[in-house]
Amino acid sequence: MFSLTKTNNDRNRLFTDFPLLFDDAFSKNFFERQSRVFNTPAVNIKETEKSFELDLAVPGMDKKDFKIELKDGSITISAKHENKVEETNEKERYSRREFSYQSFSRSFVLAEDLVDTEGINAKYENGILNVSIPKKSNAQINLSKEIQIS
Repeated sequence: MFSLTKTNNDRNRLFTDFPLLFDDAFSKNFFERQSRVFNTPAVNIKETEKSFELDLAVPGMDKKDFKIELKDGSITISAKHENKVEETNEKERYSRREFSYQSFSRSFVLAEDLVDTEGINAKYENGILNVSIPKKSNAQINLSKEIQIS
């Protein structure tokens, strides 16, 4: 998506056809734009009494596009989606070929003494990928602690 940005009309006319790369690089929204370029989905992480819930906003994909792997104490969620549209009309003498590719990969470190890796499950519904990571039943957690300042 593009946003409207006020520009200085006194710019050198020679460069009007080129993108304003330096304006984008030094704008205050540079990092926000970078996240959109790399298609990294937004993730909500919620802790309940019995599990950790990861919700990834990934509209327009199918269940078959996702891959979830456990390796070396972390969970990696990745996806690849390819969309091809080809249209030709011999009578009108035109053809249209459009391709789009999307991919991402996100990794999260798991506390092996806290989570039950055998019980992890995932579902994709209405553009949201939900990954449920159950806690071990015997895990004792004290997430609340006051830290003394020295």
